[in-house]
Amino acid sequence: MTASVHPSRTGPEAQEPGSAPGRHGKRQTTLEQLGGPAGLVYTMVPVTAFVIANAALGLTGAIVTALGAGLAVTVLRLVRKEPLQPALSGLFGVAVAAFVAWKTGSAKGYFLLGIWSNLVLAAVFLLSVAVRRPLAGIVWGALNGTGTAWLRDKPSRRAYDIATLTLTAVFAARFVVQQWLYDEDRTGWLAFAKLAMGYPLLAVALLVVLWAGRSSAKRLKGAAGHAPRPEGPDDCPLIHR
Repeated sequence: MTASVHPSRTGPEAQEPGSAPGRHGKRQTTLEQLGGPAGLVYTMVPVTAFVIANAALGLTGAIVTALGAGLAVTVLRLVRKEPLQPALSGLFGVAVAAFVAWKTGSAKGYFLLGIWSNLVLAAVFLLSVAVRRPLAGIVWGALNGTGTAWLRDKPSRRAYDIATLTLTAVFAARFVVQQWLYDEDRTGWLAFAKLAMGYPLLAVALLVVLWAGRSSAKRLKGAAGHAPRPEGPDDCPLIHR
């Protein structure tokens, strides 16, 4: 009987779950897709500059300073040949926040878009659980090319429900705390809350998503290993007599 050979997975497809294709065919981790560890610092610079400039120069000076800081960070990231998308997204976010502050005529308006974005995200993630399509699993499958096979596995879906609800809690907590600080007109504490509840809380939630992804991948791999192999010519002993 002729032995059948099944090619083993090598290359990018065999990388650990939680990564996606990057430059030069390499795989990027979830943290790298968010801008890497330096993204923490990059996020802090425009916000901190805005608050300090607002106290020293007033609203107009704060807006100009924040835009300048955002542009400087973007140029630095491009010079260092870091991923373009996070750099441009960061600059766009600073520009929109500055515009809202200018339109509202208040420094706290700089944080308004982010506050309400958190509420929208919390609602979307919660709704995805209600319709039995937990968004954490959908996004994970899209980033890793694993599709939606996990939807047919109840334990996998339950794990992604937990991950999605964790993200929902993060966005909801951000909204509640920051909206309260906004109503109290505490711009400095708003800046602190934005930073403290930004990457750190998101990192905790992503750990839960990582757990769900690995748990689901292990279950699906085990199920595939126990699935009967389709019968082929090599399985018929009459052919080899």
